[in-house]
Amino acid sequence: MSRELYVKTLLSLVRDAGRIALRLIDDSHPGLKPDNSIITDGDLAISRLAHQRLRKLMATGRHALIDEEDPRKGDYLNEAFLERTPFIWAIDPIDGTRSYANRMPHYGISVGLIRNRKPWLGAVYFPSLRELFYCDGVRAYYVTDPFTRRAKSTQIKPVAEKLSHRSVFILSDAVGEELLWRSKDCRYMVLATAVTEFCWPCIRRGCGSLSRTHLWDVAGSWPIVAKAGLKFRSFTTGKSLERLDAGLFEPHKKSWRLKDYYILSSQKNFAGLRERVRFLKEGV
Repeated sequence: MSRELYVKTLLSLVRDAGRIALRLIDDSHPGLKPDNSIITDGDLAISRLAHQRLRKLMATGRHALIDEEDPRKGDYLNEAFLERTPFIWAIDPIDGTRSYANRMPHYGISVGLIRNRKPWLGAVYFPSLRELFYCDGVRAYYVTDPFTRRAKSTQIKPVAEKLSHRSVFILSDAVGEELLWRSKDCRYMVLATAVTEFCWPCIRRGCGSLSRTHLWDVAGSWPIVAKAGLKFRSFTTGKSLERLDAGLFEPHKKSWRLKDYYILSSQKNFAGLRERVRFLKEGV
C-alpha cells in the first residue's frame, strides 16, 4: 500500500469510530474491567471496528494491532515480535473513558501506525469537540469540523512558548496524586485525558504535559507532536522517546505501560519544567 492509502485507511477509521462514539455517548452502559478501569459500549464497538477494518492487513503477517481492549495485547510485548513486524498499529478506542462515560466532551479516539519501530502516521479525533489532529507522514494538521464541508485544516508547525504566568502545564490525574508542583508562574491543569495532554500543546493550548502512560495512549499523538517541535522526554534520564522498544515498558502485568514518567515539551522548556516537579515518593 502507498502512504496515501494508509492515510486514507487511518482517517476513515477514526471518522467512523467518531460516529459510533457520538451515537452511544448518551447511553454507553459504563462498567468496570478486572483492573477497575472503566469500559463502555463505545470502547467495545470501536475496538470491533478497528479489527474489522485492519483484518486484511493483519493477515499479511507484516502488521499487528495493539488494541487497549484486546486481552491478547500483552503477547506482543517482546523484542523478537517487534523486530519482525514492520507495521504496528496501536489504538485506544476511547481515551478518556471516564469523561466519555460522564458525557464530557474532551475524550478522543487515538490511532497510530508505527513503521520499523518509529512513529509514522497518527490521528486523534475529538468527536464531541469536532476537532481532528493527524500526521500523514510528512506534515501534521489541526482540523476543525473534520469530515464535513465546513472542515478547516491548519498545518501544525513548531511551537515555542516562553514559560510565564500565562503558561499551563497539563498533568494526568494519576500523576497529580504523586507530586508537588513548585512554580510561581506556570500553573498546572488536570484534564484526565491523555490525548488532550499530548495534542493540545501542539496548538499552544498549554506548554506541555507530564504523564506515565500506555502505548495506545501515546501512539496517535507521537508523530503529531514531533511536527510541532515537541518530544516526549524521560523525566529521569532526559532521553527522548524515539522508537518502540519493549524494554521501555513495564512487564506483562501492566501491559504496554511506560516504566518512566515523560515530559512532553520543547527542548528549551524541558529543564525548566522538570525543575518544577517534586515527587512525593523518593526514587520516582
